[in-house]
Amino acid sequence: MPIVTIQVTREGTAPGAASLTAEEKAALIKGSSELLRDVLGKPLESTFEVDTDNWGWGGVPVQEFRRRRTTQTG
Repeated sequence: MPIVTIQVTREGTAPGAASLTAEEKAALIKGSSELLRDVLGKPLESTFEVDTDNWGWGGVPVQEFRRRRTTQTG
């Protein structure tokens, strides 16, 4: 399954304004999960949000995994 990344700029917000509200984040999670369900048939129960600080791959933190992978292929 794909990994979906949503990035929202702070453009148009007041200086020092918080990024997204909890309600906006929830709406983005719901909408993107429903998109994956509707387009790819991925069940809502198997769609989850992951903070990369809490994600590992290949026995190492994901940031380290990605660094190693870039070094090997670059």
